[in-house]
Amino acid sequence: MTPGRERGVTALLCAAGAGLVLLAAGRTWATVEAEDAITPFSQSLTGGDLGGAAGALGWAALAGLAALFATRGRVRAGVGVLIALFGAGITYASTAAVQRANVLSAAGDKSALIKLGADPALQVNLWWIVSVAGGVLLVAAGAVTAVRGARWPGMSARYERATPQAAAADDDPSAIWKSLDRGEDPTAQKNGRP
Repeated sequence: MTPGRERGVTALLCAAGAGLVLLAAGRTWATVEAEDAITPFSQSLTGGDLGGAAGALGWAALAGLAALFATRGRVRAGVGVLIALFGAGITYASTAAVQRANVLSAAGDKSALIKLGADPALQVNLWWIVSVAGGVLLVAAGAVTAVRGARWPGMSARYERATPQAAAADDDPSAIWKSLDRGEDPTAQKNGRP
């Protein structure tokens, strides 16, 4: 696989991981029901209600995706380490969010009725697992980037200066006038580049 294609596949992994995390963050992760309370109630809690750390790290990973294309070399490898850490944090935060004590605490913060319930029932949905899966994809994408990202091509070099002589000519405002005096077109592209 070529380095450019490898970068593309890794970027897709990163985008899929961040997308899964952000999709899951707004969905219902747990439901708390207190049938035997003085006032029976049912409360649904999203990933954001249960802490929101996974969603925040998902946004950070999405920003890391942009950095995969904007950086080179060791800096890109460092971005890969950060993306892997974001993924690990998402996995941990998602798992911790659905623990009984955390769910009951979040439900108690939203409603005082939970404290009146003798023994509230807790039902955990599968959306937290979608968030964990996104975190695992981010760990994989970050690890690949950290190990192999330094060899991947950077953004297009089309707009970079080719040689030190060309840079010196571009820095000298009189160079344009001198090229006109010689009969050259200063707007024509050099080296056959469009």
